[in-house]
Amino acid sequence: MSTPPIGRRGFLRGALGVGALAVAGCAPGGGGQAAPSRLAAPSATASAVKGEITIWNRSGDLFKVFDAAIAKFKQAYPGVTVNHQQVDIDAKLANTLISGTDVPDGSFWDDAKIGGQAEHLYDLTDLVAPYKDQTAPYKISVNTVDGKIYGVPWDLDPGLLWYRADILEDAGVDIAGIATYDDLLAASRTIKERNPASKPIHLDKNPFLSQLWLEMLANQQGTSLTDANGKLRLDSPEYQNIFAWIRQATGDGLVTHAPYLEPADVNTLDSGQQVFVPWAIWWSFAPQNLLKTTKGKWRAAPLPAWTPGGARSGAMGGSSFVIPAKAKNPELAWLLYEYLCFKDEGIQAVYGPNSVYPGGLSTSVPSYTPALDPAKPLFQPIEALGGQDLWKVATEAAATIPAAVPIPWWWAQSVDYLGNNVQRLIEGKMSPDDVIADSAKKIQRNLIDRG
Repeated sequence: MSTPPIGRRGFLRGALGVGALAVAGCAPGGGGQAAPSRLAAPSATASAVKGEITIWNRSGDLFKVFDAAIAKFKQAYPGVTVNHQQVDIDAKLANTLISGTDVPDGSFWDDAKIGGQAEHLYDLTDLVAPYKDQTAPYKISVNTVDGKIYGVPWDLDPGLLWYRADILEDAGVDIAGIATYDDLLAASRTIKERNPASKPIHLDKNPFLSQLWLEMLANQQGTSLTDANGKLRLDSPEYQNIFAWIRQATGDGLVTHAPYLEPADVNTLDSGQQVFVPWAIWWSFAPQNLLKTTKGKWRAAPLPAWTPGGARSGAMGGSSFVIPAKAKNPELAWLLYEYLCFKDEGIQAVYGPNSVYPGGLSTSVPSYTPALDPAKPLFQPIEALGGQDLWKVATEAAATIPAAVPIPWWWAQSVDYLGNNVQRLIEGKMSPDDVIADSAKKIQRNLIDRG
């Protein structure tokens, strides 16, 4: 990422890109354009394949990681020239796909935004098919629109419970005893009793990120904002559970409401005011790169479950690779993405030790399940987490993530309603029932019915 407070992901930049998508976005299959044909892989051998491709990625640390991995791809496919470009994808890709002018052969993109542009992308169903049964079900489902796969599944971002090990030990709180979200509230109360200035649980102040976090908690319960037919299901027991829990946590004074890894957040993480951060694996960026006085004191555990014995993780965000329908050399772009996502050499090149991450890329895990062996780590234990084996924690959590349904094309735009209302709930300005009723009405009226 180009801005350290966000880590390797561009989620705040994604939030700023929502406006562009609001203009460019349209329902899959809309506008009368014929759906692109299914893409077929080249039949030539690796040594015989020749051509040039333009590939878009975001700037920052991930660009450097992929650049190094692409160099290894070129060793496997010496006849392929890769023009790897740093691009503001959120600002540029959707409009480029619609205009059909100067489109790349392939691009990195957030899962939440792929469905909205499916009609401008190649159908990759046949190419992904050999790997489908060995890819995390969640990633297949979010890349699928009307039964067709439009994204090459890349990373999986399991939710984890990040916690201050030293504070829990001082308070006599056993992390193993935090098995449910009620247990998390109880542990937070115990900590606050010892330190009244503590507001142990992080809830985020950014509407886009808070909605992404909300969907992690919903996915953990096996649901999401819409069902497989696109019907809104915000008014459900699962979302009611989440909103009631938020209200309880805020009402008991257990919440630090701060913007993700901005100075106010970092300061309260380092001061001990925050003790628990229920967040995606990519929060590992913070102790490794931003925190000062508490580096080495944080650890990761599975998320609590909503019910005893329930799933201990959900997906928060994630990215895949898309191939535009008007790409000049789409077959060669597929070879690159197949190498990065499904071939052992390519997965090692991305996640293993490299010049950017000497211990390996530890801000996500692959979605290709043969690579998710707890006993065969792709990245090393992290000193900034006290030497904890994050790979083992993350891969075991990832294995519990429920499948999902395709993300609706209007998801990013719905932040104007749901994400903002989640903020009002945290601030005590709306009730759970009001959040559900107001958000559902506006999403239905302004997005779904106009789709």
